[in-house]
Amino acid sequence: MNPFWIAVIVTTLAGLSTGIGGLFAFNKRTNNKKFLSFALGLSAGVMIYVSFIEIFPKAFKSLAEVFPLKQAYFFTTIAFFVGLGLIALIDFLIPKQHNPHEVVAGMDQVATEKKNLLRLGLFTAIAISLHNFPEGLATFLATLEAPNVGITIAIAIAIHNIPEGIAVAIPIFFATNSKKKAIFWAFLSGIAEPVGALVGVAILWPFINDYTFGFLFAGVAGIMVYISLDELLPAAERYGEHHISILGLVTGMMIMALSLVLI
Repeated sequence: MNPFWIAVIVTTLAGLSTGIGGLFAFNKRTNNKKFLSFALGLSAGVMIYVSFIEIFPKAFKSLAEVFPLKQAYFFTTIAFFVGLGLIALIDFLIPKQHNPHEVVAGMDQVATEKKNLLRLGLFTAIAISLHNFPEGLATFLATLEAPNVGITIAIAIAIHNIPEGIAVAIPIFFATNSKKKAIFWAFLSGIAEPVGALVGVAILWPFINDYTFGFLFAGVAGIMVYISLDELLPAAERYGEHHISILGLVTGMMIMALSLVLI
């Protein structure tokens, strides 16, 4: 299969996992958070490890084709922090009460705020969609360059999208008493991931070469590290015990390291 379509499929599946989170919202077992805490920690471990061990070096290698080594490393580092700053800016621009990170933390209290729940759920869906745009581009580019790395990243993002889907579905369900509407909006927010990838690639594709690829890939590494530190690890801590999330983090790093050695 054409690598382009592999990247499209992988990115789409990662995004649709937000809808799976919407389905999980109605499962009574979701009150047992230890497994989710471990899974979120594992996702963070995968994304942090692959960002520094695989993606950043690939970006540096691409830029080293067009710049002297010291200058290439400098530009790779700058691009890394630009990517980190981009996703941080998105976080800053979204009001705290509509930020998906904050909504997940206060999910147990939504039943007491019924008159504002529909608005809350819809704003959460919009906020998650904004977050999913750069995530989609990151997954797409990683899969296009190295499918095994991209698929691993997609799995990590898919796990982290599940609680976001829960954050969308629960307030909408309480407001409308409709599971169909709740799941629909959860899936819709996930669609932003492949849309973000395709829009980004459509704009950038004519300009992609060693120069632009190096900058983009370094930025992707920054985006993934920020998501891990700002979203995944804090959420893992909230859902379970500290040591469970750290165990997940280390396990994720080990799995990523093993996959890079064996594949």
